Amino acid sequence: MAKINENYSKLPGNYLFSEIARRIQAYRAAHPEADIIRLGIGDVTQPLAPAVVDALHRAVTEMGQAETFRGYGPEQGYDFLIEKIIENDYKPLGVQLDMDEVFISDGAKCDTGNIQEIFSQDSIIAVTDPVYPVYVDSNVMAGRTGVLGADGRYERIVYLPCTEANSLKPELPEVPVDLIYLCFPNNPTGMTLKKDELKVWVDYARANQAIILFDAAYEAFIQEPDIPHSIYEVEGAKEVAIEFRSYSKTAGFTGTRCAYTVVPKTVMAYDSDGKSHSLNKLWLRRQTTKFNGVSYPIQVAAAAIYTPEGQAQIKSVIDYYMTNARIIREGLTQAGFKVYGGVNAPYIWLKTPDNLSSWEFFDKLLSEVQVVGTPGAGFGPSGEGYFRLTAFGSRENTERAMERIKSLKL
Repeated sequence: MAKINENYSKLPGNYLFSEIARRIQAYRAAHPEADIIRLGIGDVTQPLAPAVVDALHRAVTEMGQAETFRGYGPEQGYDFLIEKIIENDYKPLGVQLDMDEVFISDGAKCDTGNIQEIFSQDSIIAVTDPVYPVYVDSNVMAGRTGVLGADGRYERIVYLPCTEANSLKPELPEVPVDLIYLCFPNNPTGMTLKKDELKVWVDYARANQAIILFDAAYEAFIQEPDIPHSIYEVEGAKEVAIEFRSYSKTAGFTGTRCAYTVVPKTVMAYDSDGKSHSLNKLWLRRQTTKFNGVSYPIQVAAAAIYTPEGQAQIKSVIDYYMTNARIIREGLTQAGFKVYGGVNAPYIWLKTPDNLSSWEFFDKLLSEVQVVGTPGAGFGPSGEGYFRLTAFGSRENTERAMERIKSLKL
């Protein structure tokens, strides 16, 4: 008799964005004429940069000719892309990396979900709350979290609330933890940490032999000069941190799929006998066993981001989205909402009015002004009473959405 992985039964009924899609579908079925504006799921709307498209075409042509055709590539990525990542993303920050410390993948969602596989089943994880659902759900699937309580918290997860009381910035855990998920600029709140604030976490990890899993997928959206773009800008971080980055939002690769993870060879974890092991070697073993690499044309396209033309073109798109973020932030503020984020990140986090729950506000926006966002409760218990909007819509839809929201009866 085949048996299921019963940890899946500990998950909430629907993945957050699947539930949003279900509600939209139901509303559209009842109101087929509705003009719905979506500022919920963090998907991009602007096309790939011309430099990326040109490189993709050239690479596809290569794949169609016998003398330049390529089959299986290296699971950890082609050297030509890894070299550009190190040279352009890290050296300007004063961060030195070896080639075999960078792993190309098909998405930060995949890597942040899969990284837990190289850690022990009894590892205690800490997550900021609210948080990107994949961090929690992947650990639930692995059997590391215990059951979901009536308060919306799993019994073996240490939650680090990010609320108005602490300016949406997490405080150090009060109990020992092994793995700490940090995402800055933050999804969903849009908040950031300065270098000295991030150093507190690095120091904690070093003192407690913990590992920081640092999601920097939105670092390219940072506008202010005193915000670090990488955790490795903090002294000692290469001993305790794994960093995830993505081209999905940076360069519009949500449908193209390319990202990378940095695992320094100096990051160690321990077995039951106290012996240290390189996480770099474990991640290499995991990737070479379970992953066959990102396709050659996609990696060529990603490398084109680092050309002078590519850099200028993706900066233009990032500026476009951050202008949208400003429009949303200012529009919500004018409408009387309490607003966070939208300065160094493409996400705007707002307090729901009149003590409405997150899902009640979702339904109100959808039914009254046909605007879709993301309920904060879907990101964790501390997200209740909050709501997320994204800056990834078109300029026209962003402006229209703000006019509609200003007309809401509150």
